[in-house]
Amino acid sequence: MLPLPLDGITVVALEQAVAAPFATRQLADLGARVIKVERPGTGDFARGYDETVRGMSSHFVWLNRNKESIALDVKNPGDAAVLRRLIARADVFVQNLAPGAVDRLGLSGGELLAAHPRLVVCGISGYGTGGPYEQEKAYDLLVQCEAGAMSLTGTEREPAKIGIPVADIAAGTYAYSGILTALYERERTGRGGAFEVSMLEALGEWMGYPAYFTGYGGTTPPRSGAEHAAIAPYGPYPAADGTRIFLGVQNEREWRAFCGEVLRRPELATDPRFARNSARVANRAALRERIEARFGALPAEEIERRLAGARIAHGRLRDVAEFTDHPQLAARDRWRTVDSPVGPLRALLPPVTVAGREPRMDRIPALDEDRERILAELDDTAGETGGGATEKG
Repeated sequence: MLPLPLDGITVVALEQAVAAPFATRQLADLGARVIKVERPGTGDFARGYDETVRGMSSHFVWLNRNKESIALDVKNPGDAAVLRRLIARADVFVQNLAPGAVDRLGLSGGELLAAHPRLVVCGISGYGTGGPYEQEKAYDLLVQCEAGAMSLTGTEREPAKIGIPVADIAAGTYAYSGILTALYERERTGRGGAFEVSMLEALGEWMGYPAYFTGYGGTTPPRSGAEHAAIAPYGPYPAADGTRIFLGVQNEREWRAFCGEVLRRPELATDPRFARNSARVANRAALRERIEARFGALPAEEIERRLAGARIAHGRLRDVAEFTDHPQLAARDRWRTVDSPVGPLRALLPPVTVAGREPRMDRIPALDEDRERILAELDDTAGETGGGATEKG
């Protein structure tokens, strides 16, 4: 079995909620040691979001396997000193505290790099340093609004929040890739560095297509429910038995195959109303009428057979329970079991698959459960330099 690429890297994470924990859990999956610093008494406030996983929070279970937990009151001088000693022995420091908090604690990137030139420092915030929003607190819903994502989601009558925390996930993803980039750069230069990721700018990157569509087309993509605002046909169509078949036609070759092999109306492929994608979008209602007329006379199995034969991408709407029992995940052996304070829990493997490498899938920690061992290690290594943070030589 191949070794994990981040084995020997130590991450200290002053983190909460979703964005930073998502970034550090991915580092931990690759073998990094992640020491999670939490508030005494309550811990990461995501621990209290719900109690659905045998008494634990679904968010916390998702984001915090493979980590160690120590509770520190960072405003207390003694605990603040412990945190500084941990950082001095770390390779990476990650934080997503409220705006200005790390500056008040003396843990800004500039201050930390002055003391530890090999350290990688990652700060995650809602809106970034500078500008009128710098001091604003940011939660996923609010950033979805500010980034324009909610204006695109929902129906013509009503916008809707995206059902997963996309702003947090986007920020966590870019923090993760930024940390990997900084560690790679350190291997080449011998020096660490500090960088920041804002939720607004991370989600803004994902808003690229509608931003170009609006900026150069003069109109905002309309909210289109389960359909695609700029591609047609793309979305759900009911079969005779009521089953909704979702399909996506991405190019003109597929459009001709769809008309000839699925609808068995090849003349539609050259109808001026439907002959190119922009025309199909403009005449979406007439297009839907013709597709539904054909699909409404066929059972779902026949529609899927024709779509498969024509190599047209398609799927059925599954609920979350059906997703967790998806036959493709079972066939590819994508589920593992991780330990937790409430016993073994099912967990999905990380999406990057490397032949011969098994990702780390270790315990989800209880609050402060690793305190004694972490403090003992600090005492045992007093006076020593740590995992790359302090400049050597």
